Amino acid sequence: MTSDLQTRLEKLRERKNEVITQMSDPTVLKNQKEYELLVRELKDIDKWLFYLEDLERVEKHLNDDNLMLENEADNEIIGEINKDLEKNQEKQEKILLQINKLIEEENVSEDDKINIIILEVRAGAGGDEATIFAFDLYRMYTRYCEKKNWDVSVLYVSENATGGYKEVVVEIQGDGCYKDLKYEAGVHRVQRVPITEKQGRIHTSTATVAILPKVAEKEVEIKDTDLEFDFFKSSGKGGQNVQKVETAVRIKHKPTGIVVTCQVERSQLKNRERALSILRAKLWEIEKEKQFGNIDDARRSQVGTAKRCEKIRTYNFPQDRITDHRLGENFHGIESVMEGNIDNIVLAMRKLDDPNFLPGQDEE
Repeated sequence: MTSDLQTRLEKLRERKNEVITQMSDPTVLKNQKEYELLVRELKDIDKWLFYLEDLERVEKHLNDDNLMLENEADNEIIGEINKDLEKNQEKQEKILLQINKLIEEENVSEDDKINIIILEVRAGAGGDEATIFAFDLYRMYTRYCEKKNWDVSVLYVSENATGGYKEVVVEIQGDGCYKDLKYEAGVHRVQRVPITEKQGRIHTSTATVAILPKVAEKEVEIKDTDLEFDFFKSSGKGGQNVQKVETAVRIKHKPTGIVVTCQVERSQLKNRERALSILRAKLWEIEKEKQFGNIDDARRSQVGTAKRCEKIRTYNFPQDRITDHRLGENFHGIESVMEGNIDNIVLAMRKLDDPNFLPGQDEE
């Protein structure tokens, strides 16, 4: 065992004793969130100890075998020792392979392990054309999800008379969805001749995209007294039952002023649960932003205020050009991109974020 692994083994044994002691503390037992964090840590420790202690045992056997070989003269016994030695060497290789996998998992950020996200697209400046662009972005992302075999569930849609979307909220579930789509958060700008434009003039409109990891209920505490509920009849798709009964739910979080709505389910209870999941994601995001500095600056860097100047990407249809302003790079084939073929842009952003990233390494 290398010195690094031996040091890790000793520290993990020490930490395990500390965690077990903390878990028996009456104060910790009363704090469910703290207790669950310790349970999770203990599980991770035991996963490491399972392989490290197994490696320790196997290497002890290997040392014993080598010592016996040095002092043994009987060929028959030497043959048996060599068999045992070979068997333990094979075990050692398998254990080291598992340990290397654990080390690789450690190098993956917690964010990149998130496989359920909430995607919001909202129309910004530009009137009806902005709502049409918001719909186009929603369609682009759903097409991309289809190609990746990710599941998409619509949580809330607010349409206008032109068929565009004032706002759409969806839940996406699939391996790697957050690490790919997190770069899409921000203000997107489109330059084109709207279908409503009769004089052929190019208009500029915007839409905002937000990417929020779905958060487990235990991760964010929401007090019932902080919530204000409003139930109403759905105006969206879902059949006559949805539109005749007050199944739609709007929740306002009074301390922050955040308002979320869900109306896609036939059941008021299910809409309530989905709306709370969106609220939970927004509150988790706020808490995380506080840890990294000014909340307003952090939020603005991701979503902004939907003004034309706060853009991360421009879609110029007349010139068949998409400009990503963070990359300082242009992409062509805009119609193909709007059909969900955004892999080149996603890979370029991942490369910018991690210079050591190589396309295809996720599949290895």
